[in-house]
Amino acid sequence: QLQLVESGGGLVRPGGSLRLSCVAAEFTLAGRTVAWFRQAPGKKREGISCIDQSGGITNYADFAKGRFTISRDGAQTVAYLQMNNLQPDDTAIYYCAAGAWDGDGLGPSGYDHWGQGTQVTVSS
Repeated sequence: QLQLVESGGGLVRPGGSLRLSCVAAEFTLAGRTVAWFRQAPGKKREGISCIDQSGGITNYADFAKGRFTISRDGAQTVAYLQMNNLQPDDTAIYYCAAGAWDGDGLGPSGYDHWGQGTQVTVSS
């Protein structure tokens, strides 16, 4: 089964940046849409961004536009989420998911593989 492993989370000050990585263990991400989600304490999991299998089509949640950038490497082994100007409200566990693009790509349906998540904490 395709396993996803996230990395790159940590503690950052407001205004700082982080780049998250999502690696497919033992398989590639080829042929799959990849998305990033997050879940803050006491809140529902929300979609951040997604990128199609070619890397040519992306979509972002409104809160991510202009601050976050999703990408994937040409070898189809890693996907990234570059996050800039992070704020305390961005504190959450961040997950990557892989599967099929469904609807706007920012909902959980269509994604059948999920990582365990990486903690992002934004605090001064």
